[in-house]
Amino acid sequence: MQAACSTFCRGTALQAFKPAAQQKQQRPSLVVRASKLAEPAALPVKTLSGSDAGEASIALRVAEEDTATGLVHRYLTTVMRNARQGNASTLTRSEVRGGGKKPYKQKGSGNARRGSRRSPLMPGGGISFGPKPRDWSASMNKKEKKLALSTALQSAAADMVVCDDFSAMQEVKTKALVSALASMGVQEGEKVLLIVNEPNNTVYLSGRNVPTLAINTASAVQVYDVLNADRIIVEKSALAYLNEWFGGEQ
Repeated sequence: MQAACSTFCRGTALQAFKPAAQQKQQRPSLVVRASKLAEPAALPVKTLSGSDAGEASIALRVAEEDTATGLVHRYLTTVMRNARQGNASTLTRSEVRGGGKKPYKQKGSGNARRGSRRSPLMPGGGISFGPKPRDWSASMNKKEKKLALSTALQSAAADMVVCDDFSAMQEVKTKALVSALASMGVQEGEKVLLIVNEPNNTVYLSGRNVPTLAINTASAVQVYDVLNADRIIVEKSALAYLNEWFGGEQ
């Protein structure tokens, strides 16, 4: 330990006696800001009957402008690749059953020379360069995922509406849920993302057969549903969770 210390001290001392031109210049400290807190965006608040109930705001941490698009795109492709099974498989000529006997004699038939029925050139033969099972999954840093999802949510603020919690909905009825969404400005044919604070079985059963409706909980928002939606309906309690989780320090 003493020898190592003396060696370090000697090196430091010798550096001080070198000419100024030969001394290593100190690099200026570089501060890298990967994210910033976005300006609060005003969101309309409506009751389940569609009447106005004031305003709310959303302010999440977002990526810098020059990297935001690429970050969100990379997260989306990561999610879609991880959802891919990759179990497509074809048989090569060595895996196809049969082919032990020569199809026909070598000469005299007028056909091309064939040694096996398993050839890729014959019907029922093997496949040349066909797909085989493979792993399509990709990895991404947790903080990058969080920042990408936060950026996507903040960019969708213009299409976002805050509503009262659906906990008051007691009856499982698709018509009631569709009517409530329509009263909040959702038009027919629009793709809607409903973000609830906690899993709600009544809302899930009421909306599971609506093809243009996706239901997410605030703790498990899917980036594909955010980017695919034309309108996003958020419960008040879910908005508070989003502001706390995605609006704090990274």
